[in-house]
Amino acid sequence: MSETIPSHARPTGRPAFRPATLADVPALVELVESAYRGDASRAGWTTEADLLEGQRTDAEGVAAVIGRSDGVLLVAERDGQLVACCQLEHRGDRAYFGMFSVRPGLQGGGLGRAVLAEAERLAGEEWGVGELEMTVIEQRADLIAWYERRGFRRTGVFTPFPYGDERFGVPLRPDLRFEKLTKVLAKALKESLGESLGEA
Repeated sequence: MSETIPSHARPTGRPAFRPATLADVPALVELVESAYRGDASRAGWTTEADLLEGQRTDAEGVAAVIGRSDGVLLVAERDGQLVACCQLEHRGDRAYFGMFSVRPGLQGGGLGRAVLAEAERLAGEEWGVGELEMTVIEQRADLIAWYERRGFRRTGVFTPFPYGDERFGVPLRPDLRFEKLTKVLAKALKESLGESLGEA
């Protein structure tokens, strides 16, 4: 169970980003679980505790993401504390964005926006991709709205929740499914606008 960070002990510096290593696995599992599952997650607004019980991830799953050659698990640290993470997977001209987690006691203060901005920078500038894609549980209207405010758009493309596979949690309702969201990155958008103006 995640401990609540006292306000006087909360890290306040600018986040530093780096790729995760296998040594980070226990801390990352704890971070992801604290952000989405159980009573600890209710301290933030990204909780899925009303939709799912059980685990969100495990050490094996996190280690597998870290070990992928086509992606990176990015961690954010403040004052030496691991406070957020996200996964990026290179998929040709797109990048998949997932495992996005911010410690519950630090949510709502701009840290999530900073992590997303770094993910977009890495995908666009270092990988040269033009678009981010991700999936969100359709019933998470508040979370989808947050992503829409960050420039993502809903596609209406759905995939079923993996019922019966408790590695992804134990559903509390029978109608869960994922919706694909996409975002055109700034560099690609600028190039597209430049081409359009040139044609005009």
